[in-house]
Amino acid sequence: MPQDTPQREILVTAALPYANGPLHIGHMLEYVQCDVWVRFQRLIGNTCTWVWADDAHGTPIMLRAEHEGISPLELTERIKQEHERDIEGFLLSPDNFHTTHSDENRELAEMVYRRNRDAGLIVKRTIAQLYDAEKNMFLPDRYVKGICPNCNTPDQYGDNCEKCSATYDATELKEPYSVMSGSKPVLRDSEQYFFALSKYTDWLSNWTTSGTLQPEIANKIREWLDAGLQDWDISRNAPYWGFEIPDAPGKYFYVWLDAPIGYIASHKNLMDQRGENFMDAWQQDSTVELYHFIGKDIANFHTLFWPAMLDGADLRKPNGVFCHGFLMVDDAKMSKSRGTFVSCETYLKHLDPEYLRYYFAAKLNSGVADFNLQLDDFVLRVNADLVGKVVNIASRCAGFITKQFDGKLANTLPDDAAQTYQDMLNSWGDIQNHYEGREYGKAMREIMLLAEKANSYIADAEPWVRIKDENSRDEVQQICTAGINFYRMIVTFLAPVLPNLADKTETFLNAELNLASLDNPLLDHSIEKYKPMMTRIEEKSIQQMIDDSKEDISNFSKSAVTSGPLADEPVKDEIEYGDFDKVDFRVARIVEAKQVEGADKLLQLTLDIGGETRNVFAGIKSAYNPDDLEGRLTVMVANLKPRKMRFGMSEGMVLAAGPGGSDLFILNPDEGAEPGMRVK
Repeated sequence: MPQDTPQREILVTAALPYANGPLHIGHMLEYVQCDVWVRFQRLIGNTCTWVWADDAHGTPIMLRAEHEGISPLELTERIKQEHERDIEGFLLSPDNFHTTHSDENRELAEMVYRRNRDAGLIVKRTIAQLYDAEKNMFLPDRYVKGICPNCNTPDQYGDNCEKCSATYDATELKEPYSVMSGSKPVLRDSEQYFFALSKYTDWLSNWTTSGTLQPEIANKIREWLDAGLQDWDISRNAPYWGFEIPDAPGKYFYVWLDAPIGYIASHKNLMDQRGENFMDAWQQDSTVELYHFIGKDIANFHTLFWPAMLDGADLRKPNGVFCHGFLMVDDAKMSKSRGTFVSCETYLKHLDPEYLRYYFAAKLNSGVADFNLQLDDFVLRVNADLVGKVVNIASRCAGFITKQFDGKLANTLPDDAAQTYQDMLNSWGDIQNHYEGREYGKAMREIMLLAEKANSYIADAEPWVRIKDENSRDEVQQICTAGINFYRMIVTFLAPVLPNLADKTETFLNAELNLASLDNPLLDHSIEKYKPMMTRIEEKSIQQMIDDSKEDISNFSKSAVTSGPLADEPVKDEIEYGDFDKVDFRVARIVEAKQVEGADKLLQLTLDIGGETRNVFAGIKSAYNPDDLEGRLTVMVANLKPRKMRFGMSEGMVLAAGPGGSDLFILNPDEGAEPGMRVK
């Protein structure tokens, strides 16, 4: 098969998984997208190297390690082994999976910092930062929550709003509080180091509109540029798990500075193993193509801070940044309570990784819209396409070749099959373009049309009928040889998506799968006895996976640490039984319940505790209609110190339990209880 393009040298990265928890199928959306593209490039003869690493720095890792009673290094080394297990399990093919906590990354982070410093792009400023006086520590952005200064959404982190996507400084939050202690942080002066991003406004305006980014991302980044770029704080105060800034004792590189440099460090680690010079790919004039696969939520780091910092260090910039959306399951965010927040480990216990690889590919395109994994459609699509269409071709033909012709393919194809074979081969041009453009869904549709054509040919030829006529044996051998060759071609085209099926097919055919070999059908050749290549997905496997994924109290802390600092908040200091006895639980009657304007989770309750009423804000809106609550009895903490909230004063706490969402239940006292009765 002729090459449509000259050989290219390509370097690819995927977003670094954070080394504080397991991988889940949401991660795999990106990693499979990246892996398919990498395998496709290799299939067509390009030199494509995928370098990758764990993101192993930051406060959440430090705090989780402290909670577990181990060092951050021990934690990240253990998590890396778990990630490597899942990477192998999902058939991903990185050339190197390293860690950002490495000698290479320290060396390169310091180099990038010094080059930018010497270019006048690093500035020092004394700024006011939020400080938790109870915990005696400056608070990283993600350890401060409050009301978004842009859209007034409550419970937003100190760096960006999850609702309106606005970015801001933690000091701009309204009514901020520390997620470590719950106390209101105070402002204290602290000297910090900044990268002068504002100097790159014009340069980034040109670079982000040069075709490097998807149009949707370029338009979003335009909002940042129009609002005016702010210099970027690249330092953090001790205690911090990361690399200390070389000329600033007690200051550490912010994790988002050294994390993307981890791409270069992983490449250096690989090239050192090969005895080659990694800098050949990172010089300004390098001919190596560089592409990043990332989620849309970290586009700003990869399209503003990262290219500017590279330019300041006199290093090359990426040729493309490919963003994708989030994974939804059955039209909703992944949920632990519904069992749709599925870890890779749990998935692989029940299902073949190629099922999910194919389903992702069948629906992925080059855009950034969120991806919806519909479980019913997942079962139907995999069973219909992979089992019913693709492997069915081989299973329909292989038995005849093995039993009737001693496993030997014919030395020629029927005339009509030879033309069909050539027509199918000619379709590769369009399929190749779809792969290259990350329009995998279009590629899969084209390939499934070929599978339908192959199945139609076999059905029309009816080898099972002709074999009954002794004079038609040669025709049957040729027909089934054509079917085997159709199958060989289709699996070759699918190899970037289904590498395990391709390996099994090579064993079955006693032949290597590659594009060049497709120029000539496989004839007069011995094949092995056919073994089932894929089996149908059973509904019970899906249900078992969901059941295993459902959150319960025993695995909550393990499953919740996939992202975000709150997941790693350590257990508070031990208390005595006498301390617990200080809590005064009282029966309360819900006199009135109403919505709280502007609050996503809260209901305002008026509670009668026998002789007096209390106003309490309770985060139970997702589970209860206010009208259904009035008149009911519940249990509350009656001696909790009143707390001023944005919506008013809350004078207690209603007790509720459950995994969250609609599965949240207020605690009801026994029948016959009266408001004000103490609960023990």
